Amino acid sequence: MSSLSPTRLFRTVAIAEAITWTGLLIGMFLKYGPAENETGVRIFGMLHGVVFVAYVVTTVVVWIDRRWSLGRGLLALGAAVPPLVTVPLEWWAVRKGWLGDTWRLPEGAGSSAPDKVVAWVLRNPLRGALAGLVVVAALTGLALAVGPPTS
Repeated sequence: MSSLSPTRLFRTVAIAEAITWTGLLIGMFLKYGPAENETGVRIFGMLHGVVFVAYVVTTVVVWIDRRWSLGRGLLALGAAVPPLVTVPLEWWAVRKGWLGDTWRLPEGAGSSAPDKVVAWVLRNPLRGALAGLVVVAALTGLALAVGPPTS
């Protein structure tokens, strides 16, 4: 992950989140519109859920590494809730210099537990990516156990 800059990682996941939101919106139109077909919601609902969780995990990693304020971090997390807001948020974050081209933590890990965890992820990119996938899978599984937002 160290060769993947904070800007590139955040941009990739923000765009993926917006794309899956778009698919889910189309699926909802087909379900509740003239077609009355639930296939799009089934496919894009699950896909969007997984990418949403990946966006949250990515945002937390970038938040810790870039030392974002509470307000900035919550704004970035909140951008995933309304449809398609992660892309303008990413553009804004780049314009305002919130992201950056290098990671802070692999070189100078802070003393806090979150800093140490993120530093380990960034110093061990393969194991860190695997750990990220495990976290996304676990959170997605938890969300599935709780049930859809409308149930």
